[in-house]
Amino acid sequence: MKIYLISSVLSLFILSCGQKNKIEKAVDEIPVKIEVDRFDKNFFEAEPEDLKRVKNQYPFFFPAGTEDAVWLDKMQDPLWRELYNEVQNKYADLEPMQDEAVTLFKHVKYYFPETKIPKLITVISEMDYNNKVIYADSLVIIALEMYLGKEHKFYQFPNYIKQNFEQSQIMPDVVSSFFKYKTVANQDKSLLSNMIYAGKELYLKDVLLPDYSDADKMGYTPEQIKWCSENESYIWRYFIEKELLYSDDQKLIPRFISMAPFSKFYLEIDNETPGRVGAWIGWQIVRSYMENNEVPLQQLLNENTKEIFEKSKYKPKK
Repeated sequence: MKIYLISSVLSLFILSCGQKNKIEKAVDEIPVKIEVDRFDKNFFEAEPEDLKRVKNQYPFFFPAGTEDAVWLDKMQDPLWRELYNEVQNKYADLEPMQDEAVTLFKHVKYYFPETKIPKLITVISEMDYNNKVIYADSLVIIALEMYLGKEHKFYQFPNYIKQNFEQSQIMPDVVSSFFKYKTVANQDKSLLSNMIYAGKELYLKDVLLPDYSDADKMGYTPEQIKWCSENESYIWRYFIEKELLYSDDQKLIPRFISMAPFSKFYLEIDNETPGRVGAWIGWQIVRSYMENNEVPLQQLLNENTKEIFEKSKYKPKK
């Protein structure tokens, strides 16, 4: 009996690997060309007399009512110039990012054939870490000043925020913005619904960024991923025993879903935990759902919480 079970598991594993290899071969054959447009260079290397040309080329970056003097001051401001130089030192060559974007959008075209291949536009913005990447149908706007490396001298942010200011986070952030573009914002206020909504976004990274680590998909360190894996059953038991899953107490979102220095169980272990453990559990639920059900990716994104949870057959690893 034991031999039969081992043989069955091995057969399923081989079948799964074969299917993944077949998909990746099909993905690789999809023709995709990505154009990168460096607004950051075109703006900061322009002469004052060239401002009108730049504004005509990129009208969406120049809101009506803002006087030219504002843009001319920005072009010549020493702090902005220093930031621009730091970005150029880091990203003089964007070919590696461009290659990663091609691979990503080959996957996007495989799963979402109707999707337009966007142009990437690089900018230097206001260090808004909530909007590092903006996906907008035919454009993907990437704020390069947010990817200089977590130890960069310009970053006056807490560690849990700036740990994701790395080049390795650019494509995961593109997928996050793509997810928000493709889905309707979650209206259900329960903790479980917010967990599963976050889990859908992370599962999309599984599919569109198959070569990325779980740490990069989640925005964790490897140690934080390990902590979640080792404590999965404990986290789940806590949610069940405290009857939190169907609670619509909005204080649970910053405790367990939102970016934070740690998750708030209100126990001695809190300082050992990473933030967003609820999102991580939601990811495992969605993974379990997709493993146990033959569901197209687009259907997953539109599926409701109840359907996913009940059909996931989720059980935390011991």
